[in-house]
Amino acid sequence: MEKYSPGILQYIPFFYVIWSDDLLSASEVAIVEKALEQDNSLSKEERDTLFKWLKRTNPPSNKEFKNWKHTISKSMVKLVESDTYPLATFSQKVVCRYNDECPFNENLKYIEVNLGIQPNHYNHLFDVEVIHQKTSHYYNAHELDALLKGKHANVIDNFRSFLSRPLFDWNIHRDKDEFRKRVLEQVQFLGENGYGAMAYPKSYGGTEDMEGYAAIFENLMYVDGSLAIKFGVQFGLFGGSIQKLGTKKHHDRYLKKTGEAKLLGCFAMTETGHGSNVRGIKTTATYDSKTDEIIIHTPGDKDNKEYIGNALHAKMATVFAQLIVNGKNEGVHAILVPLRDDEHRLLPRIKVEDNGYKLGLNGVDNGKIWFNQVHVPRENLLNMYGHIKDDGSYHSDIQNPNKRFFTMLGTLVGGRICVARAGLGGAKFALAIAVKHALRRRQFNDNIKIQEDLLLDYPTHQLRLTPLVASAYVYHVTLDRIMEAYCNEDHTDKRKVETQVAGLKSLITWYANDAIQECREACGGKGYLLENRIADLKGDVDIFTTFEGDNTVLLQLAAKGVLSDFRAEFNSAGFSSVLRLLTTQLGERLSAINPVYTNKTDKEHLYNPKFHGHAFNYRTKRLTYTLAMRIRDQIKKGVPSYQAFLKVQTHLLALGKAYSVELAYTLFSDFASTLKDEKNRLLFQKLGTLYALYEIRKDAEWYLEQGYMGRTKSKAIRQRVERLCSELRPHMEVLVDGFGIPEHCITAPIAV
Repeated sequence: MEKYSPGILQYIPFFYVIWSDDLLSASEVAIVEKALEQDNSLSKEERDTLFKWLKRTNPPSNKEFKNWKHTISKSMVKLVESDTYPLATFSQKVVCRYNDECPFNENLKYIEVNLGIQPNHYNHLFDVEVIHQKTSHYYNAHELDALLKGKHANVIDNFRSFLSRPLFDWNIHRDKDEFRKRVLEQVQFLGENGYGAMAYPKSYGGTEDMEGYAAIFENLMYVDGSLAIKFGVQFGLFGGSIQKLGTKKHHDRYLKKTGEAKLLGCFAMTETGHGSNVRGIKTTATYDSKTDEIIIHTPGDKDNKEYIGNALHAKMATVFAQLIVNGKNEGVHAILVPLRDDEHRLLPRIKVEDNGYKLGLNGVDNGKIWFNQVHVPRENLLNMYGHIKDDGSYHSDIQNPNKRFFTMLGTLVGGRICVARAGLGGAKFALAIAVKHALRRRQFNDNIKIQEDLLLDYPTHQLRLTPLVASAYVYHVTLDRIMEAYCNEDHTDKRKVETQVAGLKSLITWYANDAIQECREACGGKGYLLENRIADLKGDVDIFTTFEGDNTVLLQLAAKGVLSDFRAEFNSAGFSSVLRLLTTQLGERLSAINPVYTNKTDKEHLYNPKFHGHAFNYRTKRLTYTLAMRIRDQIKKGVPSYQAFLKVQTHLLALGKAYSVELAYTLFSDFASTLKDEKNRLLFQKLGTLYALYEIRKDAEWYLEQGYMGRTKSKAIRQRVERLCSELRPHMEVLVDGFGIPEHCITAPIAV
């Protein structure tokens, strides 16, 4: 074994790590060179030797590598992960082992900090005993939770405490009737204690806090998915339809009782035969001037209301139907229709069937409803946007039927935000379980004499979970900001918010399903057991991708919103205007795409928010421009607009996703930059960087095709994603604890 001088010996563990890391970029070399230049304890010969070992064009020989490893392993020094600077401390102890003096060298600390070297970069490299540290306490989970709660801290904290009651204890339910009974009791209890009415006006028992309502809605997922959805149907959809689509007479009569869960209701929009096509539903609401009543009717067997939550427990339904007045179809409107009497018996001419068992959410009583010439008073029309006057004529302040329809649906956008919040809650819960399991479960090691390695110490495990945790932080902040914009009465561009919500609901609920599946697999067979909660989360969250708007349809809606000058019927002149604008916007971004940029791989560039923002914005603008060109070409050929859109559906989906990813990153990045505490600000910015590089990497094929980046840069991004996952490994438990999931909710045996 070659004997090294103390000056060189202290750097050998660092050189062994950085050469084994396969990420010795120019910026990293510069950091080590600076440390060597500042180290006055080195002789000229020692410094020259170390500089020679840094040359990327002439890496150390295999023999030198073996000497380094042999020197380290023969020292018999233990690697203590809980040390403040583990590698620097370890290196100094190695020097102590072979020499009489071993002062701590601050330059080693400089390298460790600035290269972001973590124990899991090297504890598999050294043949020494590692005293493992499950998690670092450098960050504080309570601080992270407080940042996520923001201005809603009091509401959320009180609600989490409220959920500690035995009524909300989680159990395995396999009898849907018993399960539904339990969930109904929970919803009624929440209503009795004021939580159902939170978003309603104060005069009807509420606190006018829609943002707070959305925040607690996510927390309901920690108790049970069925509870969250039934809560949302009762107070958000049914109560929300009365609040947003009705007028004072409806509020006075129904809203307070709805918020208290004394009047149970359902939201009857979707039909078996028409799914997402709300404008094409077949249920009719015909006004009879002779009796001054509206007649609700299901014309065909497949025109029934389908998958209606609360269908078996509800006493009343908000029914969406084609309103026909004096023989004219005035479009889709909402009408309150009683379903049952005080003894809970179905009223005449109404038929309800149970949807039965489902993949998940079996605590929600979904059903089908048919109406056979059911008469209700004219006053039951929710008439915020259109009403039938005393003389029997129809009137609306919104003359255009299309605008009236979208205005009506736009008032219910809050429901889509809440579905995304629920999906995010499910993903957070699964991630907390999977990460905690990975910090307890040990498996494999190449040395049978020492303890097996934690699952989370494996790079593959880090790569499958860490970007998902980072995404959860990004999406939490994003949904908070979107709900704030939705609730802002001064926000004049409501259609823009609708476009944003349509895209984000799709992006986040798909993310939630992918995250939960990854967590299930990451927990192996244990994740398949019902007792560990992930199996139920899979079944419950799966449906979020298709209710409150099918994700594929919503992404197309978002893409059409990006092309804001489009109308149902547009002309080529309108397109020309759009194209001129997009060409101008894209021009300056194209100028940045040059060989130097496409192959730039240094850390400062790849971690720079300006690069992330540029990449996301370029993708959105480019997809917008090429989409507009494709549709214009179709129109020029005489293809009808509807058919033109059919031909570019996959392009629309790509644009909708790109727009949503850019929006999420921008909102999160802006938020992170405002954090006053530097330590937490840098952490949030690192999470944002991981999210950005992970998303860019997922779309690497497109960026490569467009010449936006070369293969060298694509490879560097992949390596940086892996590196960031390793750097965040010591903080993973703190990060999932930062979600603020109450301890009394984390009952999964593998997580405790």
